[in-house]
Amino acid sequence: MDRERGGLSPSKALLFGAAVGGVLAADIATKLCVQSSMHLYQQIDVIGEFVRLTYIHNPGAAFGIRIGAWSRIVFMLLSLVALGALLAMYWFTPAHDRVRLGSIALICGGAIGNLIDRVRSADGVIDFIDVGIGASRWPVFNVADTAVTLGAIVLALSLWKEEQHVGRGT
Repeated sequence: MDRERGGLSPSKALLFGAAVGGVLAADIATKLCVQSSMHLYQQIDVIGEFVRLTYIHNPGAAFGIRIGAWSRIVFMLLSLVALGALLAMYWFTPAHDRVRLGSIALICGGAIGNLIDRVRSADGVIDFIDVGIGASRWPVFNVADTAVTLGAIVLALSLWKEEQHVGRGT
């Protein structure tokens, strides 16, 4: 396969592996720190009540979405399917498209981090970042969720930009 069109190249694999590994290391380290230094449901103000640490387990998907007793298995399977699709996208992304490779790596690193939690415990994913004012709060999340969200936004923008570029015939 032509290296410029996709496939494997040392620089491509290095960028991807470093980004996935960095996200995964940060996610695992922060979750272990929270587990070892806080008790379940404990809250610690970081920036007043606007940003605080709140240790919870989320047995559902993002924002606490649950689909019943099979949530854990379904979300593990969906994670594996998503990772497969993302790895295919990685394979076909040219080595020079660092923005797209980085965004795919962020999503993969976050997905793997949360998948590890689901495999490890029936309690669900460890969440702890709690942002809001008073009772108006964003659902509690973690480093993996942040990486998936940022990666998805950048990937969507990258794909949109490519579509605009192709649509103009340039």
